[in-house]
Amino acid sequence: MLNLDLNNLDRFLNPLFLSFKTLLWCAVLFASVGILLSYFLAFYKGKCKVVLETIVVFPLIFPPIATGFLLLYLLGRNSFLGELFGLEIVFSFKALVLASFLAGLPLFVKPIQSALEAFPKTLIEAGQSLGKSKFEIAIFIIFPNIIRTIASSLILALARGLGEVGITLMLGGNIIGKTDTISLAIFNAVYDGENQKALFLSLILVVLSLSMFFIINLLKKKALQN
Repeated sequence: MLNLDLNNLDRFLNPLFLSFKTLLWCAVLFASVGILLSYFLAFYKGKCKVVLETIVVFPLIFPPIATGFLLLYLLGRNSFLGELFGLEIVFSFKALVLASFLAGLPLFVKPIQSALEAFPKTLIEAGQSLGKSKFEIAIFIIFPNIIRTIASSLILALARGLGEVGITLMLGGNIIGKTDTISLAIFNAVYDGENQKALFLSLILVVLSLSMFFIINLLKKKALQN
């Protein structure tokens, strides 16, 4: 049985609020930067395509804690980039957004890129024959036809960002009340022997994860029906 101290409810709500706020900003980045990147990689035929794709999937194939350290080394205040641009990213809310965004980026970009590469060229040519620009073709022809892929990729990427620990730990610093997302709050609770708190937060993650999985399956079923 869970025996939670309701007098210290903020200890449970703060990580949840911080996580949802982080995911909200990540959703904005995915819907803008992520879609543009997917479109570019799908139609770009230059020699640097392999390099760009490797950079995108790097957080997926490289250990998160090591990825976080490299970013900390590159973006820290005393780093070359930090001093050059006056960056104040590490140990802040910006670090949480960046960590979650990078963690989920491969799961967002690659499915959409594949859908764009497989998109019927005849529909694109039909739009061109009607005098439509590339922007109009993308907005009114291509993206409406792959909207379910975009939606499922977004949910999958957000779920990955929600569970991110390694990159967030290194960049955010795990500052209690400031940069401790729900995943880090579970880590801290277990470390401090607060198993009730860890269990409660874990159950919340289970519910959120199952909800996201249900939505993705629903989108897939509707796509198959059509």
